[in-house]
Amino acid sequence: MTIALFVVYLVGLARVTLWPRLGDDDGFDLVRTVLGWIDSVGIPLTYSATEFLANIALFVPFGILVSLLRPRWPAWTVVALGLATSCAIELAQLLFLPHRVSDVRDLVANTLGTVVGVAVVLVARRPSRAPEPATAS
Repeated sequence: MTIALFVVYLVGLARVTLWPRLGDDDGFDLVRTVLGWIDSVGIPLTYSATEFLANIALFVPFGILVSLLRPRWPAWTVVALGLATSCAIELAQLLFLPHRVSDVRDLVANTLGTVVGVAVVLVARRPSRAPEPATAS
């Protein structure tokens, strides 16, 4: 199941990062609705901040899914793979996709997203501590 989710995720990642610019008719009504709501409650989000946060969110599943698929890999290996994947995407955009913009901030945000995903799995795997029994005084 995790492999299937990872394949679906990678297809979506390629669609978002390696296809021509996404237009108004590409099914992003939900994103526009959420951003409109955020703006309506008074939270100021610039385009740059929105893009940075979106890039973080884009790579959180990467960190989660790779950590689940390779549970014996140390966290730094998963993060390094996230960085390498992001580098490959940015390089492809730079060399082959003149309509896309390659940006080092995307590398930072994507890697942060991978770190967040890895952290989610590490926290979820941490054994829970049973509450200590109360002692009578």
